[in-house]
Amino acid sequence: MDAGSIPAASTKEIKPSFKHQSWLRVFLFKRRTNRGSIVRCAWLTDIHLEFLSSPEAEDFIKSLTQENLDAIFLTGDISTARRLNSHLNLFNHFFHKSVYFVLGNHDYYGGSIDTVRQHTAQFCQEPNQLHWLPTSGVVELTSTTCLVGHDSWADGRFGDFRSSPIMLNDYVQIKDFIPCNKTGRLALLNHLGDEAADFFRTLLPVALAKYEHVIVLTHAPPFKEACWHEGAISSDEWLPHFSCQAVGEVLKEAMIKNPNRKMTVLCGHTHGCGIAEILPNLLVKTGGAEYGCPKIQEIIEI
Repeated sequence: MDAGSIPAASTKEIKPSFKHQSWLRVFLFKRRTNRGSIVRCAWLTDIHLEFLSSPEAEDFIKSLTQENLDAIFLTGDISTARRLNSHLNLFNHFFHKSVYFVLGNHDYYGGSIDTVRQHTAQFCQEPNQLHWLPTSGVVELTSTTCLVGHDSWADGRFGDFRSSPIMLNDYVQIKDFIPCNKTGRLALLNHLGDEAADFFRTLLPVALAKYEHVIVLTHAPPFKEACWHEGAISSDEWLPHFSCQAVGEVLKEAMIKNPNRKMTVLCGHTHGCGIAEILPNLLVKTGGAEYGCPKIQEIIEI
């Protein structure tokens, strides 16, 4: 059936399977005497373990143990819905340190948004080292630095969605999008972007009241200037599908109100790497990726 002839999205709201939290979860690192108070974290994004064989995926996770890390930051597109929990569990088996993560659009492939969220929240309630940030509140990394995060979603607002001919696999692989025509897809993208923006609007004042530096993990770039692909900013055809204006507006407003605080945003989704300074105190790093070749984007010492 042609996408244009599919009925518009239902007005039924997708209800998040987690509650927005404003409490603090304190993460206490086991510090090494040779590094003093430095916390050493690896940032990964768009690792797409579904493109690897099981031994290859295991070898990649095992390789991370050689980096003398305290934790991992993972900004989405880990796997697909069917294999997400099994791939996350590799970190429990082979890494044995805390993994703070958000989900990306690919993590919902073959499933529905609410079901994947429910399963992820339940999986992370079990005794393990995995922390899905939408359910983790504000995570203290040091006395001056904290971590917050939300999956987010491209919200269709940057660029020109209505004229864009782009038909992402999301729209035929994620159950919520399958019955939508173009108007329905835009409404759902708007809703998902607004949901993520509301999350940050609630949590950021808590984080900024106590910490000098807030690190934000999210999947979709929250600014046009951070939507990198092959060394350039994405065109108006692609921007609606790869950036979240609603989240960007909340982040920017928060940092304008807090000029003495600093925010670093880590994101992915575009598979193109780049850095964008949105404000003197707001820096966005977008990670690059290639299917079948997961890698560390950066070692971050805090």
